[in-house]
Amino acid sequence: MGLDIYAGTLTRYYAHNWKTVTQQWAETNGFSFSRITPRGEQAVQEEEADPQEIKNAMKNWQSQILEAISPKECPPYESWTEDNETPYYTDKPDWDAFGALLLYTAARTYGEPLQETVEKSWDFENHPLIQRMGEDEDHGVWSLFIGASWWLPIADGLAFNAPCPTDEEITFSTTGALKMELEQINTIGWNADEETILSWSRSEGYPADAEIQNGKLTKAGMEEHTVYNTESLAKFAFSILWRAVKFSMENQVPILLDF
Repeated sequence: MGLDIYAGTLTRYYAHNWKTVTQQWAETNGFSFSRITPRGEQAVQEEEADPQEIKNAMKNWQSQILEAISPKECPPYESWTEDNETPYYTDKPDWDAFGALLLYTAARTYGEPLQETVEKSWDFENHPLIQRMGEDEDHGVWSLFIGASWWLPIADGLAFNAPCPTDEEITFSTTGALKMELEQINTIGWNADEETILSWSRSEGYPADAEIQNGKLTKAGMEEHTVYNTESLAKFAFSILWRAVKFSMENQVPILLDF
């Protein structure tokens, strides 16, 4: 089960009016694309709902959430954009890179050496350093380490559990919190400028396992990689999240982990 990052309106998300980078790549290069469930089965195409009905439902859900989390005796948090037209941002760090970023953060926080490589599909959630970081409140509560999968476009740093629009209870945080966390990671690690950070989504990450030759995808003569450089994956995931936060704040839209 892969991991995509989506920053955009909830209306577009639930109306399926967006395409992952894998879908976009497949269409651009003339390949078919289908989603596969965690059981290895092809996902069934869901019946399309009316975007206006979805928008109304999202606005109603949004008002309930904002009412519940806004500080008492203060002006309520401003509502964010909800429509089916606002542009969106998406990219695909996958879980290996996401986990590498958590490991990099934990290693730098505790002054521990960073292991040079991680294996494909590694079990990052049970890594001792990552578990330690998730339980260590002396270093603050990090949305990245407590299982947050949605970040709402709010400047204040918050984290809470609540039902999402499909009634599944998940952990929420805010783009303000995620921004502070990314800035902290950069401070204790790379101290890179924004231009460099943005370049990592293209220059770092997973080595190529295949290439296109004569309009066909081929692995001929190419090594299949099952071991990755930890810091390169961490930079790749960091760049994608940085771009998502930047897009979220500029367009006032949530960030979601899609998996």
